[in-house]
Amino acid sequence: MVIRNNHRSPSPSLFGYSVDRRSVLKAAAGAALGLSLPGGLARAQTGLAAGSGELSMGSNYSDAVPKAGLLAAIQSLPNKNIQVKLNESDHNTFQENITTYLQNPDDVIPWFAGYRMRFFAAQDLLGDISDVWNAGLNDNLSEGFKLASTGDDGKQYFVPFTYYIWGIYYRPSVFAENNWTPPTTMDELLSLSSNMQDKGITPFAFGNDGRWPAMGTFDQLNFRMNGYQFHVDLMAGKEKWTDDRVKAVFKTWETLLPLHQENPNGRTWEEAAATVVNKQSGMMTIGTFVGEQFPESDRADLDFFTFPELNPDFGAGTVEAPIDGFMMAKSPKNEAAAKELLYHFGTATAQEAYMSKNPNVVVPAKDVDTSIYTPLQDKVFKAVAAAPNVTQFLDRDTSPEFASNVAGQAFADFLSDPSKIDSILDDMQAQAEVIFGD
Repeated sequence: MVIRNNHRSPSPSLFGYSVDRRSVLKAAAGAALGLSLPGGLARAQTGLAAGSGELSMGSNYSDAVPKAGLLAAIQSLPNKNIQVKLNESDHNTFQENITTYLQNPDDVIPWFAGYRMRFFAAQDLLGDISDVWNAGLNDNLSEGFKLASTGDDGKQYFVPFTYYIWGIYYRPSVFAENNWTPPTTMDELLSLSSNMQDKGITPFAFGNDGRWPAMGTFDQLNFRMNGYQFHVDLMAGKEKWTDDRVKAVFKTWETLLPLHQENPNGRTWEEAAATVVNKQSGMMTIGTFVGEQFPESDRADLDFFTFPELNPDFGAGTVEAPIDGFMMAKSPKNEAAAKELLYHFGTATAQEAYMSKNPNVVVPAKDVDTSIYTPLQDKVFKAVAAAPNVTQFLDRDTSPEFASNVAGQAFADFLSDPSKIDSILDDMQAQAEVIFGD
């Protein structure tokens, strides 16, 4: 089903989010005085009905580290009368089959904020959880996060749980050994890459199995070359994929492909990341979750820099920072338990429990103790907070139908044969006109 009335650009002013510097002193003072901060409210104080019994929950937290974090967050739920039954699926399978899954979903559903959540809310496939927000999340999550959780009808359908940033990730020890510094311009990036190749190191690890990782590279190139507004308008069907500005992005991307691992379509992002871990590749354009592939003893040896400026008219201010979280089924079998768990996921208790096992994300609750952040987490938090514009990700900022059925395959086809880009873009635009047409 195509939603025809949902073509607004997903602008931060409407659906983005802002993050506030947490006050650890404020949180500590509240605890010392015996105050009930929003993130730590007891169930009786929220006004939500008591939950009990078995609750089904979908999970795409399939890799070992995020899976351990999710289990820790669930186990930190104060109400032990709720038994959570996980229905696990690998991340790619869950994402590609979400439309079918939502026809008979679990009570609690993992998903993404912004456009992709609003799309399914508009199809009446999700449960209204405005009362969960009114129970205390309004006080403990910023207005920006609330907007990113709000459907076109003004109701809330989502609880933010974690977020992270896309950038170029690398091992500082490898850079230090070779006297390399993070580049700030394309010329510096090309020079660095050439030096890596001279030393037998592949500049960029690259895997596109699942057909979503390459979207991150496109996003970085497009909003650096053409600016934030053009990028989100392209995602919303307001600009054309046959535009010369889009063709220029792919031309630049083609010149960068020799710096990447070959044949990325048959390689998972985890396999690509392993080459950064073992120092065969020097960098990777990916999200902070790449740290999940690092042994715990090596996690401190991971850093990132934002994609260099490509057009002085737009600078390097825009960043990509997807929000992950949870939704409720339209007709859950155990609504009271579902809402109690969703409320819990919006609190510092759950989010700190998750980070105790997976320190490769940052979290939205205002009263989280940020002293537990690693230097990398603190850098991610500050970079997102300071960004003038924030995107989610291509497959979250556009129609799910277009992302899954058009863009993913088109990018994979480009990576297989860049010479066919003109016909690829012609086909993308033809399908975009059908999907986004009035």
